[in-house]
Amino acid sequence: MNQTLTTNWSGGVSPFGIGHKKLGMWLFILSDSLTFGALLMCYGYVRIASEAWAKPFTFSPSIIFSTVMTFCLLTSSLTMVMAVAASASGERAKMVKWILATMVAGLAFVVLHLIEWQHLIAEGLRPFSVPAEWGANASPMFGATFFAITGLHMLHVLSGVIYLGVTAARKRATHEDVEISGLYWHFVDLVWMFVFPLIYLLSIK
Repeated sequence: MNQTLTTNWSGGVSPFGIGHKKLGMWLFILSDSLTFGALLMCYGYVRIASEAWAKPFTFSPSIIFSTVMTFCLLTSSLTMVMAVAASASGERAKMVKWILATMVAGLAFVVLHLIEWQHLIAEGLRPFSVPAEWGANASPMFGATFFAITGLHMLHVLSGVIYLGVTAARKRATHEDVEISGLYWHFVDLVWMFVFPLIYLLSIK
C-alpha cells in the first residue's frame, strides 16, 4: 500500500495521468469559461435593468438563419469526434479528412455569422445605437453586448479552425494533440449553446 502511494506521488510530469499539454488546455477552458460566463451575466443584467430591450429577430429569416449556423457547429462537433476516434485507431488519413470536415463546418459558421452581421449593420445596428425602426425606447446597449459576445465567440471559432489546420498539417501530431484540439473545439461549440438561446431565442419579436 505504502509502495503504491509512493509510486503515485513520487513526482513526475503527470501524477494524475494527464499530460501537461492537456492540463494546460483544461486550465485555458476554465479561464475562458469564466470570461464568457461574466459576459453573459453582464448581458442578462443589462437586459433586465433596461426599460425596453431590443427584440430584432423574427422567426423567418433571422431565427432560421441562426439555427442553420447552430447546425453547422453541432455537425462540426460530430466530425471532431470522428477525427479523435480515427486518431485513436491510428488512421491518420481518416483523421485528417474528419478534421478538414470540421474546419469546413466551422468556416461555414463564420461566413454565415458575418453575413448576419452585415445584414444587421445595414439595418443600422451599431455598438451603442439601434435602428429607429426597433423602437424609440429600445436600449442602445443591445448592439454593444451583441457584437461583444458574438464577436468574441466568432474569434474563438476562427482561432479553432486555424488550430485544427495546424494539428492536421503536423505529421508528428500525436493522438493527445488531436484530443486537445478536440477539447477546444467542443468548448467553443458548448459556449454557442448558451449564446444562441440567450441572445437569439429570447429576442424574438
